Amino acid sequence: MIEYSKIKERLKIEGMNGEAEELAYFTHYLHNYSSDISRIYKTKAENYFNKINKTQSIVEDSGIQALLPIKWDIPFPAPEIQEFTFIDLFAGIGGFRIPMQELGGKCVFSSEFNYHAQRAYELNFGEIPFGDITTLNTDIVPEHDILCAGFPCQPFSISGKMKGFEDTRGTLIYHVFEIIAKYNPKVILLENVKHLIYHDKKRTLSTIVKHLEELGYKISSQVLNASNYGVPQNRERIIIIGHKDKLFDFSKIKKKPKPILKDFLDKTNNFEYLNEPYTILEEQKKQVSGLIFAGYRNKAIRKAGVRPGTEHLSRVHKQPNRIYSTCGVHPALPSQESSGRFWIWHEGKVRKLTIKECYRIMGFPDNFKLIYNRGELYKQIGNSVAIPMIKALTEQIKEQLL
Repeated sequence: MIEYSKIKERLKIEGMNGEAEELAYFTHYLHNYSSDISRIYKTKAENYFNKINKTQSIVEDSGIQALLPIKWDIPFPAPEIQEFTFIDLFAGIGGFRIPMQELGGKCVFSSEFNYHAQRAYELNFGEIPFGDITTLNTDIVPEHDILCAGFPCQPFSISGKMKGFEDTRGTLIYHVFEIIAKYNPKVILLENVKHLIYHDKKRTLSTIVKHLEELGYKISSQVLNASNYGVPQNRERIIIIGHKDKLFDFSKIKKKPKPILKDFLDKTNNFEYLNEPYTILEEQKKQVSGLIFAGYRNKAIRKAGVRPGTEHLSRVHKQPNRIYSTCGVHPALPSQESSGRFWIWHEGKVRKLTIKECYRIMGFPDNFKLIYNRGELYKQIGNSVAIPMIKALTEQIKEQLL
């Protein structure tokens, strides 16, 4: 039995060498070779394998079948016993895939546009996602039980310009509708920023729900906070769930007590401490959200249009000016912060969260493999989903809707 790491080493999969789509077919075939789904990917997978074998000696037998079955020496292999299937659209780095696999889900298709996210996905799941959904041939999407899509949030986020459907990224949801219309999955699971509720005087969300209802689904939606599901992060996201016959009951999702940030931190590391003037408040009150505003960097800030006394709390100043106590939860990690300026007040000092700590407070296991690009790592985790929250959701989807 050949290990996947040996195959990817010969094919130079990690760098992808400008052959991402061919590798997507190849890796999707390897994951699905024992099911009827493999016929979707087989021809192009074999063509790629034969092309590579002209210059690469992977095995003595030139046929792709000589590789099978593969030993998946990757952090997150598919479950041995498959209970349901799902597809992972706008897959990012696999925030949906990890908890779905833990609960018996078999991913039969993935799609992600960003090259660096594709690399991270391959490192952890042994699969290259297909790319741009706007050019995707939907014929290659297999039948599936659950459609997962954390569709781009920037068009609806208060951190972005909030152009919604006027933004090209906002129209990507229509490609999701196209796949839903073609395959009629049992369950639709969509995720986006909380502000989607209010965008364009609530018309944006109404439009999305209307389209899904026209496709024959009963739609339930609710804002969930990751801090209620085992991670110390005040991360509110709207969840939209569709089913042909039933309304999903969000009240049945099992919550946990809010944890605190200091219990998730590294004990030792090469920490980056703040080496410029800052102010720590004498009185630090815990907010209803669990946040404890501890202080701020002494930088010039814009005060025009900001209520007195809230200058350092206002969202217009973004995260880099604010310092939060580790005795509470952390604010939501944004995708726009590529320098990781997440300042915490811990054990009498101000320092940054480390990369590992950022991934940990999103619920990623410590064995999750990271790519070697610091800016992209911060961007990837800010774009991801809180894994424990998705797991709690999926548990109830299985119980209520499958």
